[in-house]
Amino acid sequence: MKKILLLLTTLLIVPTLKAQVTEVEGLEAMIIRMKSTCGTTEEGMTRYGMFEGRAYSRVPGEKDKHLFNVLGINTRQCNMEDDPVRGKGFRSISREIMLYLDPETNEIMDVWENPWSGAKVEVVHVANDPVNMRGMAWEKDKEGNSTAKTKYRKYGDIAVTSYEIPLFYDNPLGSDYQVYVGGAYHAMEIFNTYYDANEFTDPKVKSLGQSNIGWSRVAQWLPWMQMGDKAGVMIFNATGYSTFDEKEIWPALQKALNDRYPLYKTPPPLDDTRPNETSWTVFKKHMEGKELKKVRGSH
Repeated sequence: MKKILLLLTTLLIVPTLKAQVTEVEGLEAMIIRMKSTCGTTEEGMTRYGMFEGRAYSRVPGEKDKHLFNVLGINTRQCNMEDDPVRGKGFRSISREIMLYLDPETNEIMDVWENPWSGAKVEVVHVANDPVNMRGMAWEKDKEGNSTAKTKYRKYGDIAVTSYEIPLFYDNPLGSDYQVYVGGAYHAMEIFNTYYDANEFTDPKVKSLGQSNIGWSRVAQWLPWMQMGDKAGVMIFNATGYSTFDEKEIWPALQKALNDRYPLYKTPPPLDDTRPNETSWTVFKKHMEGKELKKVRGSH
């Protein structure tokens, strides 16, 4: 009897979940993808995506630690194209910062005391420039066949996109032999973004108002933490929203942009072709810069 009840419950739940998903193709899908990524179907409009949250440690056999808070902003614009064969296309161009904050005061940390080793280490904040789509996303393939697809969930007046992005790639701080000895960067990013359903799905609406985001990441220790091969992972959880109105940028972010990162007030140019930066490549350049200063100082 219990098995029958469980089966009936499963049959009732699964169709309900499926019913919330709307799948679209072709031009409709491409317009929705543009709005989801760029907030608009118009070229060159700067969109500010802000987020704030917390970061925890998870080590086998011990309680999770609230290590620090995070505060960040992604500043982007999009290149839009219309091709006679491939239809509509777009490419996102952006740069972003994420600051590590004291968990008690919310002040920006430049020195962090490692709770396991007691060592005081220099904090290297995220300052990734650029963070671009590697190529254009097109409505159709090179033969003119429609390939654009997307899906979203709809709850009343709210549309939601949900993505899990597994990451597994060679660590820039590793050697050429990672395939033999391990050490690849392993993480997962999770994005859940919420929109006004009418703005999101109506092709006549070119630009969104505010869209709200939930972002989580499960990842390895940050390189500047000097954790070596200690077992464990980090868990980030943050929320925020995107807007075209520069006046809506949070005061703490405005101050950080003005005092530390003025370049990040604007996105890179639409024709930017530089390779993307990550926390790992930025840290590597930071350390190489410190070594270069030591060498120059010794002469």
